[in-house]
Amino acid sequence: MESTADWTECRVALPPLQNWLVLDLATEDPEAWARALADEHLDSAARPEWREAFTADLLWYWGAARRQGALCAALLAPADGAVMASCTVRELRVPPELLSRAALRAEVEQAEGPFFGEQTLDEVDLPLGPALRVHRLEPTDPESDSGGVLEGVAHYVLPSEHATALECRLLWSTLGFGEELEKVADELARSLQLV
Repeated sequence: MESTADWTECRVALPPLQNWLVLDLATEDPEAWARALADEHLDSAARPEWREAFTADLLWYWGAARRQGALCAALLAPADGAVMASCTVRELRVPPELLSRAALRAEVEQAEGPFFGEQTLDEVDLPLGPALRVHRLEPTDPESDSGGVLEGVAHYVLPSEHATALECRLLWSTLGFGEELEKVADELARSLQLV
């Protein structure tokens, strides 16, 4: 479906007092970008294998965001530490007749997953417009019998002034930080803007 957007940029305000690494989704040289960001993020005394592993992680997240058609993406990584969470915002290609919370709810409820346990769905109102907030656990690799678990909160937003739908999603694998990161996900969704 061809976009008829009357906006040119999607913005999200990254919460202060966090160490966010913004992914340069427009770069034509992702390897050079990832190496430069790894050098900036890691202590100069970091072991070469740690630097290579961190660079590989950056490239993986960058590639995933590009494949999803993300409008913007960032990683939460403590100073001189590994990636703790990833945030992506993307436009959903939704036919005009499905641009309602009820239609989004039906789509989310029918999603096959796999998911662990019950997913939580709540209707919320954000500054950008009405939204559906979804909290769930899912496997890191749905095709495999092994792997880890990701926790995440996605906000499916219907901007009041624009005929589109956005997904603002925060995913993390450090399950002990769930309550705090849920608050971060809500803060990110509240900050969404289309300009």
